[in-house]
Amino acid sequence: MDFRGSDPTDSGTISAGSSFDTIDTGSSGAVSAGSSSDAIGKGPCGTVLGPRSEDILPTTATSAVKIVIVGGFGVGKTTMVGSVSEIRPLTTEETMTRAGVGVDDNSGVESKTATTVAMDFGRISITDRLVLYLFGTPGQERFWFLWNGLFEGALGAVVLVDTRRLEVSFDVIGRLEERGVPFVVAVNTFPDAPHHPAEELRKALDLPDEVPVVDCDARLRASCRDVLLTLTRYLYALSVPPG
Repeated sequence: MDFRGSDPTDSGTISAGSSFDTIDTGSSGAVSAGSSSDAIGKGPCGTVLGPRSEDILPTTATSAVKIVIVGGFGVGKTTMVGSVSEIRPLTTEETMTRAGVGVDDNSGVESKTATTVAMDFGRISITDRLVLYLFGTPGQERFWFLWNGLFEGALGAVVLVDTRRLEVSFDVIGRLEERGVPFVVAVNTFPDAPHHPAEELRKALDLPDEVPVVDCDARLRASCRDVLLTLTRYLYALSVPPG
């Protein structure tokens, strides 16, 4: 069996008829790469037995697609992956220390105490045979060298934007355009963030007319699902020959 879904860096295809509407709308937690959480089973002596049964890839899955969640530091990428993933997501968040002072720009998010240093990973079953892998990138520029591997085989990307700090999105969008990766822009609606019409944001971010710009709340699964549906429709539209 040709199982491209066995490797998260492989990519398959997705049709316009694929739907995220069937995903479970229950809550989701998070587990860090070095965590001893119950995301993995343990024997009576603490021996690791393996992943939870609900996190195991369905045996019916034969294909997989990959989407990357990108954005500047502190825009909500880890939150989005955790909200929409059907499995307990893998995160690589580490506590921020004094070593980052003068290196990382945390303007506007001074209260943030942890940061992603490698990636976030989640999964959504589109159908019994097709799964979607979600990869969240680190936001701090010193970790951007990891992007090369994370974008390998990706169909497209979601750019999360914080309107309080639009400037942190410029280089992110520029990198996607250089790579030729199709993307949509999702404005994470923080409670104290100013709201701007989509066309004003498009102009400020210098986006082509065809790139979708949508609002979202990264804390809500349904909202994140709608963003992924927007990206799916956009990717499908790009795949249809003009005329």
